[in-house]
Amino acid sequence: MPGSMLPTSGLQLRSLITPDGILELSLADIPVQAPGDGEVLVRVCAAPINPGDLGLLLGPADLTTLKSADGKTTARIPAALLKEVRGRLGQSLAVGAEGAGTVIAAGADDASQALLGRTVAVFGGAMFAEYRLHRAADVLVLPEGTAAAEGASSLANPMTALGMIETMRMEGHRALAHTAAASNLGQMLNRICLRDGIELVNVVRSDAQATLLRGIGAQHIVDTGSPTFTEDLVAALSATGATLAFDAVGGGGLASQILSGMERAQAVGGYSRYGSSVHKQVYIYGGLEAGPTVLQRDYGMAWGVGGWILTGFLAKAGPERVKSLRRRVVDELKSTFSSHYASEISLRDALHPEVIAAYHRKRTGGKYLINPARP
Repeated sequence: MPGSMLPTSGLQLRSLITPDGILELSLADIPVQAPGDGEVLVRVCAAPINPGDLGLLLGPADLTTLKSADGKTTARIPAALLKEVRGRLGQSLAVGAEGAGTVIAAGADDASQALLGRTVAVFGGAMFAEYRLHRAADVLVLPEGTAAAEGASSLANPMTALGMIETMRMEGHRALAHTAAASNLGQMLNRICLRDGIELVNVVRSDAQATLLRGIGAQHIVDTGSPTFTEDLVAALSATGATLAFDAVGGGGLASQILSGMERAQAVGGYSRYGSSVHKQVYIYGGLEAGPTVLQRDYGMAWGVGGWILTGFLAKAGPERVKSLRRRVVDELKSTFSSHYASEISLRDALHPEVIAAYHRKRTGGKYLINPARP
């Protein structure tokens, strides 16, 4: 696109928390810069609202206080929770971890020019916007004929699911468990494990979620709402040999229950007051439950609980391995890594209190997609 035809500005969703504890969501008109060498300008056509985006977008706001006026949506941050966000007070932040769109302008170098007109996926923040300037080397070029909506979730969830499998291999485990297993990410993880022959224990919260997973071929499913959950969990961990778990819940005692189940599944060969010698690991990577993580230590001494984040894994894996994983995502974009959305909304829709309440529920099958070009 010739420079004279470039947009001069575009809307971008911003989140601000004032020093007196008011969340302000607004659409700002941001100047659009022409791409330099090694850069591309992407017209964003689809950007998913991931759970991680909600933490930045809404913070710990009390959503019962949401209201809209004068082009802004506001809510109050409870005074007791304001300390959690003190590092961002007074800062207007761009939101949106990933998305996809069309390259409409590119730097003068050959590599960037080759991307003109291509549909690409972008990971790196500020994607709830009409336009995004990005390094050409870091975009994921989608296959010809792929719609932006099909590629919008091609980085965060797919790379997280693959990162979990890679972590399992790197740390010497042979199977794994996953909570919030019926989520978009959980379904991807199941498809990877089925394709790669890896045993996976799926921890869900309802029979409806269990039914959904059975429909895609999942074999080991345990329901936290079942009166036999503890026994079912131990049986599944015994059958699979899983000694690694990824927990999206975070708060409460679920991580501890999984460690206890692993200990019971591994406790063979007589009593030891130090427990089994097999290391059991739970990584917390989400915060669906905001309360403290509660550990009731009845699983010996060979265990660990830690945090896990995609960016940390990518740095540890190294550029060549990451490139290989990204290539697999592209090859299996419409099968293993396909995503589905409950609703498509515009940038302005994303500010409506009732719409915010809907996408904040984080229910299974309830993922929202922002289309900045939507009226």
